[in-house]
Amino acid sequence: MNVDVIKKQIAIHLDGGKAFMPIQNLITEIPYDKLGIRPHNLPYSIYELFYHIIFAQKDILDYSNSKAYSAANWPKDYWPEKQKPNNEEEWEDLKAQFFRDKESLKTFFTSEENALDDVVLNSTEHTIIRQVLLVIEHNAYHTGQLLLLCRLLEIHDN
Repeated sequence: MNVDVIKKQIAIHLDGGKAFMPIQNLITEIPYDKLGIRPHNLPYSIYELFYHIIFAQKDILDYSNSKAYSAANWPKDYWPEKQKPNNEEEWEDLKAQFFRDKESLKTFFTSEENALDDVVLNSTEHTIIRQVLLVIEHNAYHTGQLLLLCRLLEIHDN
């Protein structure tokens, strides 16, 4: 089995959108004034959910390859303390961070120096492939939730 082909296929799924709307298409539709609304008594807004996605992705990346990694407190650290960003610049920075971290993860696991079955830096059992699949699964799950929030807020109708 060709490992490069497998890594390429995993990278495609990390980008998302093969079985659902890619997150990059979805977040470009969202007006700033809708980011902090919690529709229909849901426990989170679009901003809160997207923050959670980014925090978890970064935590998994750092757990996998950072010597400076320190475990976050679940669930407190994984959700923002506020319902919406302070300003549009903060929102734009958050979106940019998501894509930067995703590219860093892709660079990490596609590197020829790393085998998919290598144990990650801050574990004695978790492998690179496990961590990447965890990000794919987590991002896909919450992308579906984001889409539902957008539909409830009448931002997206398809």
